[in-house]
Amino acid sequence: MSLLEQNPIFFILLGVLTGFVGGLAGLGGGIIVIPALVILFGYTQQQAQGSALAMLAIPVSLVAAWTYWKAGYVDVKVVLLLAAGFIVGGYAGAKLAVAMPTVLLQRIFGILLLGLGARMVLFAK
Repeated sequence: MSLLEQNPIFFILLGVLTGFVGGLAGLGGGIIVIPALVILFGYTQQQAQGSALAMLAIPVSLVAAWTYWKAGYVDVKVVLLLAAGFIVGGYAGAKLAVAMPTVLLQRIFGILLLGLGARMVLFAK
């Protein structure tokens, strides 16, 4: 057990940071929590991904989403369509991820982060 895992306050602080970044930039579970759980807390990639998805299953982003909705920035129809697709894709992706070697899953995750990050930095409008 790592030193960080011994003190629950570090998980709360990670949650606060993730919530802040999620509310500010729409990022969170995947971008902040998963690398932190792997690097700082010693989780396997599968443990980190499962924990991040479970965290999001609880309506933790409801307050932030409500704030955006009140400001007119939420398209409810699109949200429902995305959620329906996410249910199917999330199930299929999770089945594949739990069967995959951890190192391969970490590499896929890292490549996706690098590719998306490069796209956002290089082609921002």
